[in-house]
Amino acid sequence: MTAPATYYRDEQVTLWLGDALETLRQMPDRSVNMICTSPPYFGLRDYGTDGQYGLEATPAAYVETMRAVFAEARRVHADDGTLWLNLGDSYVYPPGSAGRQGGGQRQGRRHTAEGLPGTRALPKKNLMGIPWRVALALQDDGWILRNEIIWAKSTAMPESVQDRLAVKHEHLFLLTKSSRYWFDLDSIRAKGGRPGLTWEQRKAMGAPARHGLAGAAATETVPSLAPSEKGPNPGTVWNISPRPFPGAHFAVFPIDLPLRCIKAGCRPGGTVLDPFSGSGTTGAAARQLGRKYVGVDLKPAYHDLAKQRFAQGVLDFDAADSPAVEATR
Repeated sequence: MTAPATYYRDEQVTLWLGDALETLRQMPDRSVNMICTSPPYFGLRDYGTDGQYGLEATPAAYVETMRAVFAEARRVHADDGTLWLNLGDSYVYPPGSAGRQGGGQRQGRRHTAEGLPGTRALPKKNLMGIPWRVALALQDDGWILRNEIIWAKSTAMPESVQDRLAVKHEHLFLLTKSSRYWFDLDSIRAKGGRPGLTWEQRKAMGAPARHGLAGAAATETVPSLAPSEKGPNPGTVWNISPRPFPGAHFAVFPIDLPLRCIKAGCRPGGTVLDPFSGSGTTGAAARQLGRKYVGVDLKPAYHDLAKQRFAQGVLDFDAADSPAVEATR
């Protein structure tokens, strides 16, 4: 493991060089307001760095690694914060067929799931369900699993596979530390769409009262059934096309993804943490939205890429903050 050290710091950004778990152990309790991250996927890439995650001997070992990292992240997480976790899945294929894995962001992969010790219990071609294995492990460990969001990639990389469907999505999980947390739905409502119908309009169209309620009880529920006129809830399928970042490593996800997560899940002026910072996409989004950023990574070269991105300045982006809504369900 690499001992954590401050690699770069300014008034808005702190970059730590070191292992994610060891670095988190150095951070104070409740010192970040939000976590938005995409860890190395299981068995898909050798980053050529000692102590890297993703090359554990078995799927179970990878899941335990993630559980341990996010257990420590939960300690440094504000009680009213949110965790947004992006993970892609992995297929079991024999060594030498990494190009057939499909569905991930990583290119030039050298390792496959079955090529790692201890994974041959799964017959080849199996989709291993890694994202859900991790999400359920975090849930068992105390996190509250609020949403499974499907990141639909309209321009996903093509696959030559002929005996299954091409993978064109990844998972994004929203988890929280507490049942009540800071959440600004208005900031990410769909724009330009038809506002939702009022209760009177829905009733005129024949919409029934809430199931199991009648008479006065049904009338009392009317206010909660009226949707917001600010725009529809964006729902759990997000159509976001991948965006290449020149000079960055192969694992970059589009900045639109953390932009949406941060607007909804981090209070204005708060601090966003990415324990797998890479080229700093989450950091660039945090800076655009006026939040502070803490990034952790093992490779100095990735932090150098992040610094280059930050030096380009903050792009013009609609970062207006709407009043937050504290979730109660």
